[in-house]
Amino acid sequence: MQNFDNLIGGEWRAGASYSPNLNPSNLSDVLGHYAQGTAADVEAAVAAATAAFPAWATGSIQARSDALDKIGTEILARKEELGTLLAREEGKTKAEGIGEATRAGQIFKFFAGECLRLAGEVLPSVRPNIGVEITREPVGVVGLITPWNFPIAIPAWKIAPALAFGNCVVLKPADLVPGCAWALSEIISRSGIPAGVFNLVMGRGSVIGNALVSHPGIHAISFTGSVGVGRNIAVQCVTNHKKVQLEMGGKNPQVILDDADLAQAVELSVQSAFYSTGQRCTASSRLIVTEGIYSKFIEAMKARMAKIKVGDALAQGTDVGPVSSKSQLDQDMEYIAIGKGEGATLAAGGELLKLETDGYYMSPALFSESAAAMRINKEEIFGPVASVIRVKNYEEALATANDTEFGLSAGIATTSLKYATHFKRHSQAGMVMVNLPTAGVDYHVPFGGRKGSSYGPREQGKYAQEFFTTVKTAYTLA
Repeated sequence: MQNFDNLIGGEWRAGASYSPNLNPSNLSDVLGHYAQGTAADVEAAVAAATAAFPAWATGSIQARSDALDKIGTEILARKEELGTLLAREEGKTKAEGIGEATRAGQIFKFFAGECLRLAGEVLPSVRPNIGVEITREPVGVVGLITPWNFPIAIPAWKIAPALAFGNCVVLKPADLVPGCAWALSEIISRSGIPAGVFNLVMGRGSVIGNALVSHPGIHAISFTGSVGVGRNIAVQCVTNHKKVQLEMGGKNPQVILDDADLAQAVELSVQSAFYSTGQRCTASSRLIVTEGIYSKFIEAMKARMAKIKVGDALAQGTDVGPVSSKSQLDQDMEYIAIGKGEGATLAAGGELLKLETDGYYMSPALFSESAAAMRINKEEIFGPVASVIRVKNYEEALATANDTEFGLSAGIATTSLKYATHFKRHSQAGMVMVNLPTAGVDYHVPFGGRKGSSYGPREQGKYAQEFFTTVKTAYTLA
């Protein structure tokens, strides 16, 4: 079985130990053994990035652009291979995996262009014979900490802008899914980017993540993951004057009004709640339905859910793959028990499944007759579990949608321009979808939320420069 090493200073370095990468669809399928890094590996990676930074930060923007374009081209050429790898290690269906790999390639190509589009300003001074220039410069050495649910897209949308704007990188991927990050790192290592500009250190968050966040040579941390970890990172970064960007949880609402197209509302709800096994921070787990369409919606959802095929992520025809890990599956089942205990009705699904291969399978679960105050409607479950909340009218639906500590994504299904327009303005979320699933966003526009979901500047698109650059104002006497 192959060992996969860390990438530090342009060299592949053996780990102190290795951990198996298991396929959640088939636990007998081991993808390989991946290095478990140490604090010493982080020290070496930061030293390599620090040494590489001056030349990279002030070097040719065309060279940066060419390297990022080369990375994107190879990812797109290998999207089926990479998508298959993703499906094997994370549990998304192969089609979803290929789609995610495609998005990663597109992100690198987009930022290949952004290298050449970083603009500044020249302004007149209020004083005579003085000119003012406002420019953007790279932040320095950045630590990127990525989650397990999007193992190639999220690393891509952090790495690409970081490199595009002249920063050096130390990437720490989720310990559960190191395979895609390693494959992406291997592509980057052959792109022409100088040694030390990009570094990969795999391992546990308690070891590698903590070492990155506390290291004085790291100037910024971009983190996507759990709320608790994110808040701790924010405190450490603010205390040590590091720039910080956090993408954390979501408890996203999907509003369905009486005037909605029922078939459309059901389909977008199923897509939002259950596809990718519900393991998306933008997934909708609160379905807020007005009373006139409530009963019809429940029956239509049950009928649609009966057609969902749960199976091996690589199998033809699979709609929903396995849960990504045993601990996540246990959490999903615990919340199903909590929902029943709180008095909600389990209208469909929510059962452990035994299939041909030994994997972490469950049927998507739908609760009806749930109340907004229940834990299943307050806490992020992060699995294929959704609950329906009955409300009287649009006004109550909006208030219920906003009654959460989170604010990442929100959706509304309606044929009313009046309500759609009002919801877009008054929803307390960073992203709003009208007659679309709450999950599914473009790569060239900003991504992020409000309240407890996000902290710091937005990710993706041209807005990524707000985090990965710092502004300088220069005055010149003519």
